[in-house]
Amino acid sequence: MVSDYRVGHLEDLGRAVGSRGLVSRVVRTRSGPVFLRVVNPEAGGLAEDVTCAPVPGRPDHYFWWSWGECMHRVDDPGGAASKLAHVLQAYVREAHASRR
Repeated sequence: MVSDYRVGHLEDLGRAVGSRGLVSRVVRTRSGPVFLRVVNPEAGGLAEDVTCAPVPGRPDHYFWWSWGECMHRVDDPGGAASKLAHVLQAYVREAHASRR
């Protein structure tokens, strides 16, 4: 069972991405890990699912990208939110530029 500790970190990240114009929600599944789905509301197809877990062999928890790469430490949700906003909004700028 997922600890409230991890859910709390994901909720903190959700508040931080909200202040950057992204929308999010914590998703709990029956068989997989809890994660935070982050979506750019200007381009609904641009989304990222972030998990929270320790680095193997260490007690510290981190946020993780959906492809399994460590993103950012949980004690700085603002820093993680900046990374998410950069990635999700960078694609929007590229898509608009290619339409011109």
